[in-house]
Parts: sequence; C-alpha cells; structure tokens
Amino acid sequence: MSRIRHIRGSSLATAGAAVTTATLLAAALAPAANADSAPTRATAIENAASVLAAHAANLGLTSAQGTTVRDVVVDKDGAQHVRYDRTYRELPVLGGDFVVHLTRDGSYRGADRATPKAISLAGVTPRLSGAKAAGLAVNALRAANPGEALKKVTAEPRLVVDALHGTPRLAWRTDAVGQDGLGNPVARTVLTDARTGARIDAWDSVETATGDGNSLYGGTVPLETTASGSTYQLKDPTRGNTYTGDAANKTDLCIFGICISRAPATLFTDADNHWGTGTASDRSSAAVDAQYGTDATWDYYKNIHGRNGIAGDGKGSYNRVHYGKNYNNAFWDDSCFCMTYGDGDGSTFGPLVALDVAGHEMSHGVTSKTAALTYSGESGGLNEATSDIFGTMVEWYAGNASDPGDYLIGEKIVRPGFGKPALRFMDKPSKDGNSADCWSSSVGNLDVHYSSGVANHFAYLLSEGSGAKTVGGVAYDSPTCNGATVTGIGHDKVGRIWYRALTVYMTSSTNYAGARTATLNAAKDLYGVGSAEYAAVAAAWSAVSVG
Repeated sequence: MSRIRHIRGSSLATAGAAVTTATLLAAALAPAANADSAPTRATAIENAASVLAAHAANLGLTSAQGTTVRDVVVDKDGAQHVRYDRTYRELPVLGGDFVVHLTRDGSYRGADRATPKAISLAGVTPRLSGAKAAGLAVNALRAANPGEALKKVTAEPRLVVDALHGTPRLAWRTDAVGQDGLGNPVARTVLTDARTGARIDAWDSVETATGDGNSLYGGTVPLETTASGSTYQLKDPTRGNTYTGDAANKTDLCIFGICISRAPATLFTDADNHWGTGTASDRSSAAVDAQYGTDATWDYYKNIHGRNGIAGDGKGSYNRVHYGKNYNNAFWDDSCFCMTYGDGDGSTFGPLVALDVAGHEMSHGVTSKTAALTYSGESGGLNEATSDIFGTMVEWYAGNASDPGDYLIGEKIVRPGFGKPALRFMDKPSKDGNSADCWSSSVGNLDVHYSSGVANHFAYLLSEGSGAKTVGGVAYDSPTCNGATVTGIGHDKVGRIWYRALTVYMTSSTNYAGARTATLNAAKDLYGVGSAEYAAVAAAWSAVSVG
C-alpha cells in the first residue's frame, strides 16, 4: 500500500509572502535565458514557486500550510504544469492537492484544485485515540471479508486533515491489513472523524497498478500488478492474486508423489512497474511471459466460458519460472495448483513460457477440476488434446501480433536442435513423427502426447476444414482419414463445443467414442440437433475415423 508522505515544504504567508530576491531574479531571468529551449523541470518549479507566493490567497494557501512538489509536466510548447501536495500544521491534507498551470515564460495561467474549500481547523488534537481508530478499522476489515478467518491483522492510524468529504476536519486515516485463509493479502483503509469517531469513508487498499512487461515471445504486454510500498509485485489482484515467482534454478524433491521439498517461487518485484527487457539475461523477462500467459488464459475462460479462475472459484494459481537447470519442460501440478517452466537447454528449447504453453498448462488444471480425464490410454490422449485445444484457443483469443493465433503447438519455444518448427501440428499431427492422425484400436497404447493427435486433428478440421489453405499467414494441408471433405465452423465455436463437452458430459474414463458423443451433445445444446454445427462435429469425427 502506498503511504502519503508529508514532507514539510516552505510555509507560505499571504499574497505578500516574502520570496528571496535571488529566487525572484532567477525566475525572472530564466525565460529570457532559455527562450530558444523548453523550460527544464527545475525552471518550472522555480516559476511555480513565484506563482504560489503571488497567488497564495487565490489558491487558499496560508502560513499554516506547506507544499511539496509531487510532479512536473513540461509540454512541447513550453507550458508548465506543477502538481503539489499540501500539509496543514504538518499533517497531510487529503484533497489538498492542486496543479498550477504556467505559460512558456512562467506566467500564471490558472490552477486545478482537488477542493476549493478553505482549510482551517480549530485545533489538531484528536478526541478519539489512535488505538480506538485502529480497532474500528480492524472491525471494518473483518466486516469486508465475511466468512474469512483473517490472520496477521495489523492497523496503523495516522492523523490527517480530510478535505475530500465536505468541510475540512481532523481525521484518522487507518490502514488495516491482514491475510485471508489462503495467505492472500487483504487491506482496507478507513477514514474516521478524530473528534466524534464517526466513519467518514472506507475503501479496499490492496492496490492494483497497471504496468507493462517486455516479454521473450509476446512483445510489450500489459500487466496488472500489486503496489507494495515503493515497489511493485508481479501479483494480479484482479485475477485471484495469481502471481509469478523465481524458482532459482532449483527443483522439487518428491518421492512416490509426496514432495519433501519444493523449489521456491520467490515473488518478482520491480521498482517502476516496467518489467523485463525481452532478453533471457533478465530473469524477469520469462516471468513477464508466464504472467501474461496466465492473464490471457484467465480472461479467455472467464470472458468466453464464464469460468472464474481455473477451479471456477475465483482463486488464482501461481507460476514458477527458471525451474531446474536447462530443464526442457513445463508442467501443471495439481498438488501446488501451480505452473512450472524450465529455461530449456538453449539448443533444443528456449524458455518454455510461450503463450500457448501457458494456456496448455493451465488447462490441465481446468480438466482436473471438471472431467478429470485419467492420464493414460485414450482418456489420457483426450486430456492432452484438451490442453492443446485450449492453449490454441487462448492464443487466438489474445490477438497478440507478436504471437498470433495458429494451429501449431510450441512454435515459439523450439530451437534449431529440435529439428522441427513446432512441438505438434494440429492440421496433420503425424508431421511430428509420432502422433496419430486417425483413430485405431491401438491408439490408446501410445504415449498420451501422441494419442492426443486424433483429437487435435478433429479440432483443426472442425475449425478450418480439410485441404490446403493459409490461415493467418501459416500454410496448412489437412487430410481426412476417410477421404471426405470437411467444412470448418471456426475456432470460436470449436472452443465452446469442447468446453461444454468437457465440463458437462465427459468423465474420467471418456474415450474417443465417448468424446464423439459428448461433443455431439454439446453441439446439440448450443446450436440444435439439426444445425450445421452439429453436422460438422459428426463429419469431423468421421474424418479422423471415430464413429
């Protein structure tokens, strides 16, 4: 949480307040001396100091008040805008801020004030103690989080002058903070009348801040972060407090599924809310990709399918990047409800934090909370295909020009040593050398990453249709196993059909025949049994030899 800093500025008297001859001389000479160049920040501050002295009465400034420069903007035409915070008898004034506007030569042009009311109090000694104000704020925090057993609750009251809510008055501004049952931060700021004890206002104060990151694969991307004092945390309060941490190139120690120790997930922080450099040498660049992928996946499920978080409960997961040394993998782990990304060995794979990989891994979490498809046999192939399908849908949904939607899996992370331009190919899965294009009775004996090819092929055909074509600048040529021609219905409809099938009809033992039935039921629910979409689902399954 940010805090109001009350640095005592020079006190101002009335409009005739004394300003040193040197200051006035400097302010008078500066415009002439710099006629051919824009005023500097220092010049703008000097000019504004003269204006404050000359216009103190109009700005409501008195000898009891101090000012501190918060920000300075100098326009291209030389106009200057100096923003101030204000104190009253050394107490910060909420609503005391104002901006003075100056012409290029430093002349006063006008001002914008948070409040036009005069600030004058009978005294600054509270009747309500700080301890009582703290207790009221803690009660307000608990009331704002009903049903939560809050932990580590603290409250810090500070005297302020409130000019935001009518006539200025002495108040306690109290920041009450704690943790919910999951360890996520909760905070509430409560403004209390320091004489009567009445609540003036209250608001949530876990601050979200809009920053940006320079990613490895997606260019510059937006990020929602958490302000914490003078720094920012790579934690997103708008998406269930999902966060990204550094695994410090360590690994988990697990025996028979029981983890004795885990690699860390040390939360990334940043001073200016501009994360990463787009290069692997900056450890936060990979974190930007992971967090961005999490954001895009969260938004896809929420905005397209109405699902609030991976588990549907509004709670966020977390990411670990830089796991192990030269680790050529990424994985979802139900036991920690987290995604983990290796850096790759540099020759076969780069850091495995691409957008479709993030969507893929988080979708394993969705599957585990819905159909829970068993990770072996045909159901295992469907489990993997579900993640490939939704990872692809996330990529299309994000609309990122640096990583546009396609039907290739992991195309951003492969390196020349891998020998192929992607991990998997949905239009013709067998192009990876191992995956199945068509169903047969032996498909269930394949590794789940290869038996997934049947469903991936189905999803491509249902989206785009069969034959040679170029989609989004990528050339595809998808055959059918029965020689028929399939007409696609678009990837958006495929995502909706597969999601309904997964969450409503599939079970842990669903096989390919069951997936055909589940998706036909989903298409019937969404579009009707006589619809073109229903017919296309049936045709696409037949085209991969299912049904």
